[in-house]
Amino acid sequence: MLIAKVIGTTISTIKDEKLTGRKLLIVRQTDETGTPYGKPYVAVDTLDAGVGDLVLTAHGSGGRQTTITRNSPVDAVIMAVIDHLELAGEVVYRKE
Repeated sequence: MLIAKVIGTTISTIKDEKLTGRKLLIVRQTDETGTPYGKPYVAVDTLDAGVGDLVLTAHGSGGRQTTITRNSPVDAVIMAVIDHLELAGEVVYRKE
């Protein structure tokens, strides 16, 4: 799993039929404090996450284990929205 921040949305009218009706969000990996780095990528949203949310993403075969993404052509899926992160007893991120 990776920590990522939702930074945008993707609209696609022509796609694999298994992705019809699925929300595709643009996310960017972050460090443990929510600071983004790296290249953006697209993830299937299984939880109704929104722009600005810090999320956990699963990738590869692990990303195809949710009931929504099973047997679908996906590489990344949003599988949790983070409320807060705590490291060594200190809260380093808290959802506003």
